[in-house]
Amino acid sequence: MRRFLLPTALLTAIWLFLPLPAQSAPCMLVTLTGTMSGPALINGVAGAGTLVRYGDDSSECGTMKLQFDAGRGTILRLSQLNVDPDQIDAIFFTHMHSDHTEGFVDLLLARWNFSSSGARLDVVCSNDVSSPLGFTMSCGKFVTHIGDAFVQSGEIAQRVSEDKRRLAGGPAELAHLITFEPSDAPQVVWSKGDVKVSAIRSTHVAGHASYRVDTPAGSVVIGGDASNDSPAPPRPTSTSAQVERLAQGAEVIVHSTMHPIMGPERDSGMPAPVYHRQSLTPDLGAMAKRTGAKYLMLTHLAPQVGATHHGPYKVPGGALTEADYRAAAEAGGFTATTIVGSDLATLRIPAR
Repeated sequence: MRRFLLPTALLTAIWLFLPLPAQSAPCMLVTLTGTMSGPALINGVAGAGTLVRYGDDSSECGTMKLQFDAGRGTILRLSQLNVDPDQIDAIFFTHMHSDHTEGFVDLLLARWNFSSSGARLDVVCSNDVSSPLGFTMSCGKFVTHIGDAFVQSGEIAQRVSEDKRRLAGGPAELAHLITFEPSDAPQVVWSKGDVKVSAIRSTHVAGHASYRVDTPAGSVVIGGDASNDSPAPPRPTSTSAQVERLAQGAEVIVHSTMHPIMGPERDSGMPAPVYHRQSLTPDLGAMAKRTGAKYLMLTHLAPQVGATHHGPYKVPGGALTEADYRAAAEAGGFTATTIVGSDLATLRIPAR
């Protein structure tokens, strides 16, 4: 039998011109799972929360899923995204206010009911801290006792009797608590693979922290309810100097905001301490410009777009529009993209 051998140079040429396998590019999705501010209830808007998903095109940017805060209705919004509770890799709390935390029990109960044998959920938050007012803010106790009402009602025991795979201690047994001491310098508080999450101290209530997620696709800062260390004017800005430090070079800033229309001097009825412990929209625009952000996602809106009242406080002059919020951010000098948050608003990095 005769054999035909192709010259090595010809084989090399053929190999060089063969199509290369497609490369999946890293990508990140930032979704607002709730945009309501405070205990107020308006038109079914969910409580504060942000979902950050990271992966590549082959996984629809969803290999890793990180939840920041979990206000009321979080699990319903996640279900609309086809994200199951057992798919969340970690949850991070900015502070212990109910509008940022009360959806956590739903999420953890669902995970306990159907995925008790799965991985424990990393719960990341600041250490216990004593308030100057004489009480303690404790994320640790919140997590430890998250299922107590259901244990006391007998539901946990009843459901364990139906399915022995469920943890006998209830949903708290599924939580892996990770706490840190917030400081004025960014510190890495959680990491996995190519993703790291850093935290910094910020002011709102005792123990408040803000976060930054760094991925190969880009970076996003979640400010929470951060405001300036000075509780009221005179001050150069209502925004947090620590959050601004954390946000340097990040593509996206997600931040709660108070529109200036709610100022106590404008006859809104809102108490000055409530108004001053949030970042004003023009000041957020100015901060976003200084940090070089490409996107400013406004969330935890006070007041909500289209609302004539924010809880018991009226909106002077009538309901605001998205354009009103964008104009306020632009008044601070921010000319890049402002996204006025609504539930499930999603930003992709990089944009398609």
